[in-house]
Amino acid sequence: MTDVTSLMSRIDAEFSASEKQIKEFQTHQVEEFKGKQERLELFPKACEQLSEIWRPRLEALARKFGDKVQVTPSVNPTEREATFQFQSPLANITLRFSVSTDYDVRHLVLDYDLHILPILMKFESHARTEFPLEAPDAEATARWIDDRIVEFVKTYLSLHKNEFYLKAHMVEDPIAYIRFPKYAAAATLEWQGKTFYFVGEETRQAFAKKNGITL
Repeated sequence: MTDVTSLMSRIDAEFSASEKQIKEFQTHQVEEFKGKQERLELFPKACEQLSEIWRPRLEALARKFGDKVQVTPSVNPTEREATFQFQSPLANITLRFSVSTDYDVRHLVLDYDLHILPILMKFESHARTEFPLEAPDAEATARWIDDRIVEFVKTYLSLHKNEFYLKAHMVEDPIAYIRFPKYAAAATLEWQGKTFYFVGEETRQAFAKKNGITL
């Protein structure tokens, strides 16, 4: 017959080993947490350092679009972001630049997110780059942001030339008989409760003269 005392010793050994593993796990997690908190203190310093890179670039993008864009900045302990909401009759366009840390708080993570609804064409909707938190690369950051901004501008302009987006926004010059996107009209004229769109001031004047309208 097997000795029960020996069995109990083996069971106790298993419990002891399990308790030891739990304590080691707890100790490790506490140390990991402390390490993350210490590294997290580097995040605002890195952001402050790189703000001289991204701030003037994002401000330049906002100035270029003027009142066609609304910019919403957001700052919290683990993330900085700027959201651009563009006004367009063709689609809802939201562009977001953000900087945060990875899960282990060892890298600075830059994200580019572009949302266009409805989706009627292919475009770069997301891009990411990372740098060591203690040594972010200013030149590489500048190049990355520049490339993303140019890519967005290309996408924005392509959208406003895309036949699928323009389908419901085409108008015709009543003098030149040319169809073109409404937003591209060089001149308009209200007459008999209707808006007429023209490719140029010359055709607007010709339309007014033809219909006896005083400008």
